[in-house]
Amino acid sequence: MRTEARLFTGVAAFFAVTAAGYGWFSHEPAGTAALTIAFLMASLVAFFLRVQYRKKGLRAQDRGDAEVLDTAGPLDFFPPHSPWPVTTALGAVVVALGIVYGLWLALIGFGILTLAVLGLVLQYAGRDAQRSSSPGEEGDSSGSVSSTSTRSP
Repeated sequence: MRTEARLFTGVAAFFAVTAAGYGWFSHEPAGTAALTIAFLMASLVAFFLRVQYRKKGLRAQDRGDAEVLDTAGPLDFFPPHSPWPVTTALGAVVVALGIVYGLWLALIGFGILTLAVLGLVLQYAGRDAQRSSSPGEEGDSSGSVSSTSTRSP
């Protein structure tokens, strides 16, 4: 992820310089704000990729001497099903309708949206801890062979 982090750092630097120059010469707040937000979004992605690189180390794509075979194997954990994306969309719709019809509906929408985002973020928060302490992985003398999938919890 080192290459991607460098790429997005360059994009963020471009938007920072462009926002500063545009703000200095045009004195127009809307364009300056848009370029500043683009800089912040690119910086956020660059920061995330840099943290992932430090956390997980070099990938095969980051090495010049890597072979195609080095990238084989399980990618990561992908949730099989979740009710939270639909709930998040419902909360966003209720917030949008609340902006049109009244504050009381917007507050209900913010409540639904907050619950949905927390559910989405924390749904698999303890997954690794549960996996390492689940019975049957180590010290199980039943002799059964279990297959584990890389795509489900």
